[in-house]
Amino acid sequence: MNDASTIAERRNHLVDEIVAGQTLPASVELAMRTVARDQHLPGLDPSAAYTDEAVTIKENPGGPLPLSLASVPSIVAMMLTQLDAQPGDHVLEIGAGTGYNAALLAEIVGEDGEVTTVDIEHDVALHARTTLNKTGYERVTVIERDGLKGAAENAPYDRMIATVGLWDLPSAWWKQLADGGRLVLPFRWRGQTQSVSLTRHGGTFVSDDMQLCGFVPIIGQDGEHSAELADGTVRVHHDQDQPVDRELLSDVFSGPLVELWSAARVGGQEPFAGIWLRATVSDDTVCRLEVTKEALDAGVRRPAIPVRSPALVVGGSLAYMVLQREDTDPERPWRLGAAGYGPAGADLARKLVEHIDAWGTDRDAVPTMTLHPAGTARDSLAAGHVIAKEETVVVLSV
Repeated sequence: MNDASTIAERRNHLVDEIVAGQTLPASVELAMRTVARDQHLPGLDPSAAYTDEAVTIKENPGGPLPLSLASVPSIVAMMLTQLDAQPGDHVLEIGAGTGYNAALLAEIVGEDGEVTTVDIEHDVALHARTTLNKTGYERVTVIERDGLKGAAENAPYDRMIATVGLWDLPSAWWKQLADGGRLVLPFRWRGQTQSVSLTRHGGTFVSDDMQLCGFVPIIGQDGEHSAELADGTVRVHHDQDQPVDRELLSDVFSGPLVELWSAARVGGQEPFAGIWLRATVSDDTVCRLEVTKEALDAGVRRPAIPVRSPALVVGGSLAYMVLQREDTDPERPWRLGAAGYGPAGADLARKLVEHIDAWGTDRDAVPTMTLHPAGTARDSLAAGHVIAKEETVVVLSV
C-alpha cells in the first residue's frame, strides 16, 4: 500500500462511498480527493486511513474516551457541508486533531482565505503543525490554547467549526464570529450530540440543520453528569439542570417491568435518533441510558441501543426505548416501544410512546435551535422550549 497511485485510488474510493451516501458541495468533494489523510496519520497503514472510521491519536489514561481522535471521514464531510465555507473566507477551527480537517479547509477557502486551528494539547497541536507543514499547508495557523477562548487575534471569522463536543457555547466565541457568519459544532444536550449548523444574526444564533454525531467532549465544560445504578452496570447520563437522584433510582430495576408499544415501525438500517431529538423540544426529563452486558445478563430489559438510548427519568422511575421484531411489515419489521420501571414507570412509558408516535407521523422534521446569551430577558427569547445553560440559553421549536 506504499504506491502513490494505489493510495490515491483508495482515497478516491472512500470519497466515492461518501458521495453515494450524501450530497457534497463540489469544493468539499474536491478537497477530500486532494488532501492525503494518510499523511496526517503517520505510522498507520494507508488502508486503515482510507476506511470510514475514526482513529485514536491520543489516549486518555484517566477516562474511557480518547483525548483526541481523527474523526470519521463521512462525518467530516457532513460537517464541512454544513459549514459552507467559501473561497476567501477566514475560518477558525476548534480542535486541531491531526491537521487533516484544517488542510481540507485550506483547500476550500483557497490562497485568499485564512485558516486558524486551536488545540489545548501541546503534542496534538505540534502534530498538526508538523503534518500541515509536511503536506504543504504552512499557511494554516496552529495555536496551542484552550479552545473555549477561541483565537481573538485573527477574528472576525466568516466561519467557525468545532471538532470536539460542546455542552455550551463559550461566550468568547460570540464576539469572534462575524454577523452573518456560520458556526458548526457538535452540541450536546439531554444526553445526545447533534452537529448543529447555525448562523449569527446579531445577538442570536439560529440553526438550519442538525445531524446526529459523536465527538470527544471538550476539556473544561462539566455540565453533563452520570448516575450509576445497579452496582454501576447501568448509567443515566444527564444535564446539570435535571434533578436525577441516584439514591431514588437505586433499586428501580427490582420492581415490575411495564412495556407499551407505539404505532411506529422501522427497518433494519432505518435511523430513529430523531425521536430523541424531537422529544427534547418539549420534555425536560429526557436523558441518555447506558446499559452494560452485565445488566442485561442480570435481567434488565434490553434497550433499543444498549449504550445510548433515550430515557425519561422522574424521581424513582424511568422509561426507555425498546424494540421487538414483528413480521407484519417486511420493509419495517421492528416495532418501537417503551419499557418502564418504578412507581411512575407506566406513565413515563406512555409519555415516551407519545414521543415515538409524534416522530412516526413526520420522521424528517428537524427542530430549530436559537441560542441567546445567558441572562437574556425571558420576553426577549425566541418562542419555544427553553433550556438554560451556563453561558447560553437554548430555545428549541418545531
